[in-house]
Amino acid sequence: MKPHSMKQHRTLRHVFAVPAVIAVAGLVGLVSALTGDGWRDGLAWLGLAAPVAAVLWSRAARRS
Repeated sequence: MKPHSMKQHRTLRHVFAVPAVIAVAGLVGLVSALTGDGWRDGLAWLGLAAPVAAVLWSRAARRS
């Protein structure tokens, strides 16, 4: 592991990029679930699965 003093500086764009993508995916999933049927149902499943997948990935990464 690198010492604390050697940590790279992260901009706000780097810090909030992944949470923003997860939020947009969830919003797209919610809107598509509320506005129609058919292919929009599949889009809703994908969009609403993004936050769940992120949490599962994060937990698995912390354990290893």
